[in-house]
Amino acid sequence: MKHLVPVLLIAILVVSLPAGVAGAAGGTVTDSSDHGVAPTGPTQATGGASDVPIRNHLGAPAASIGGSDDVLHRTTTLRQLPDRPGEFETEKTFDVPDPVVSLEIDLESRATVVGAEGFEETADGTYRWTEVVDEPSIRFTMPANRTGDVGHHAGGSAVGDGFGVSTFSHGGESAARGGDGYTFVETGEWGIVRVPGISVSLQQTSSVGVDETVRIDGPGATGGDLAFFGEVSEYERPVAGETIRLVVPEAAEADLAAAPETILETLAWGSERLDVGARSDDVFVVAVPADLEWGPQGVQYGDSDAWVVADSPLEHPANVWLHEYVHVRQGYTGDDVGTTSETQWLVEAQAEYYAATLAFEKGLIEFDEFSRFLAGGERSPYADAALADPDTWTDDRTDYVKGRLVYGELDRQLRLATDGDRTAEDVFRVLNAGEGTLTGEAYLELLEQAGGETVRSAAERYVRSDETPTMWSQADHAAAFDLQGATFEYGLDGDALAAGGESWPLTERDGHDGKTTAVPVDEPVSVPVRLDNVGDRDGTADATLEVDGRVVDYTQPHLEAGEEETANLTWTPDEPGEYTLRIGDETVTVFVRSDASVHVADLDLEPTEVRPDEPVTATATVENPDEVPAAAVLEFRTHEGGVGDHPVFLEPGETATITEELLFDADGEYEVVIGEQSATVVVQTTPPAELEQVPGFGLAAAVLALSVALVAARIDRARRR
Repeated sequence: MKHLVPVLLIAILVVSLPAGVAGAAGGTVTDSSDHGVAPTGPTQATGGASDVPIRNHLGAPAASIGGSDDVLHRTTTLRQLPDRPGEFETEKTFDVPDPVVSLEIDLESRATVVGAEGFEETADGTYRWTEVVDEPSIRFTMPANRTGDVGHHAGGSAVGDGFGVSTFSHGGESAARGGDGYTFVETGEWGIVRVPGISVSLQQTSSVGVDETVRIDGPGATGGDLAFFGEVSEYERPVAGETIRLVVPEAAEADLAAAPETILETLAWGSERLDVGARSDDVFVVAVPADLEWGPQGVQYGDSDAWVVADSPLEHPANVWLHEYVHVRQGYTGDDVGTTSETQWLVEAQAEYYAATLAFEKGLIEFDEFSRFLAGGERSPYADAALADPDTWTDDRTDYVKGRLVYGELDRQLRLATDGDRTAEDVFRVLNAGEGTLTGEAYLELLEQAGGETVRSAAERYVRSDETPTMWSQADHAAAFDLQGATFEYGLDGDALAAGGESWPLTERDGHDGKTTAVPVDEPVSVPVRLDNVGDRDGTADATLEVDGRVVDYTQPHLEAGEEETANLTWTPDEPGEYTLRIGDETVTVFVRSDASVHVADLDLEPTEVRPDEPVTATATVENPDEVPAAAVLEFRTHEGGVGDHPVFLEPGETATITEELLFDADGEYEVVIGEQSATVVVQTTPPAELEQVPGFGLAAAVLALSVALVAARIDRARRR
């Protein structure tokens, strides 16, 4: 008899893959970045094509592992069409890895296909990979000009398009331009456009991640979600674990309200000062020309891209530059989380409040300007509305105007109630670590946990009714905001991460800041974190684990002055790809790999003929042909299933062997499989060669004895069944 082991498993994955967005549920999107080349982070799964890139806050990964056996890599190339204003062309090319056996894409409804190689159109209007070429591609044109039809308006509410997408525009009190103006446009000379998204369906034999590189064919720049066509100058500054890129088009240089270095320095100040997690690796901001009828003064779009009208002033409490940057840091508004009608006011209230607060703390405005700005919420019609009930908003700027005053008052009360130990930023950070939808009750509970019943009671009055706080005085401001909490330091504790019950070593790697490692996909990863109260007062620590800018776990123990503590924070990656973990000021680059990342080059069984229950030693030679580390938990498979878990960590080009002792309790021919390799072992109760040597037996007797033994063994097994 022969026991064969089935080894092929077909998995189906449907994932929305908008340009400039990176994946957790649907596929991990990671890329390298340079001028005109944008990285994108992990994407979320949806069932259809999206007109707007999914907004999440996993951030832009530092590099791509495109070309690996467990990553489907997509290159998106954008082209301006100067002789056709209002349109642009997109080309998407796919590098299909071996585990993918079927690929189908669905374009946005406004796309017009002008060419395809390796794709054929289906009856449903989608495009199916013909499997004739390994790098299929498709070209299509898109309309560029958008106004209020994508949900932007002068009031600046958070909006969606039915695909879990949130895009934010800034109007507020300083928005003199009407809400019907442009949000995206292509003039023929220059353009600011959305990177088109697509939906991808995969059939795969093992887990496959997805990454994307976005490029512009010609002058321009892109952050992966937004793209600018035309001549530009770029300025960038690394700060607090992220790089801020300011793009100044040649067409906007004369409009700029301040020197590019000054704008960049202001954004860097906000990055360093705002300690709320959800920090992207790359923030992309375009100063768009002012001589156009814009709807909002700024738009934050996708993951961490934004544009701001170039003449927007810095020395103003409604600082649009900082406002849009705050939106980048709102991880709780992504597609896998989000707000309800009771909590949607927080999105713009936070952006308004922190933009004004940062401008004040930086010395761009005086306290009386800050005070007048917040005090606007005391006036009708804003004060007459309940923030938790948008139906009561007679002015669509209520979340901006009353929202910033209420949010500021809650921040002040939190500081007073905890003697400076807790602030609204601490609650903001917890929001960024949340999963699912943020309800009104959940937000009140977080406030109560941070500041007690008094703070919760104030929030209930100011958020759920038309009761409105009064702006506080400068003396009251100092009494609350000058309070200093405890001082903590956080860092990685140890030289390895744990995943799947195994230890995965941390190593140094050229081209990467901090340490690197590789772990297998779908295994919980435990990260050891050190917490140290280095100040002279007791307080509550806030240790967070960020993955590509998204807070995935946190701990808030109370530590006395001088006390140290260690904790394990966890994260489970569900798609292969490259991720950046951040703990305090330390980063770890983690390559999440599927079993396909470890190539099994050879399998040897010794011996190949045995009696039942005699050991067989299986030895597999494994290697890593990729340019990044590989990780997998491999097992030898027999007719009874998997045998042994073998964690394998291989540096690029490294080879190793793994062994396992196997036992077979009945006669037969058995196949052993690991990875792509298989070998066969023959199990016999009494091998013929030994029977011939038994005294008193000839060849005929030996054959008869062997036949009887085999029949008896089969009868015995049949009875056991």
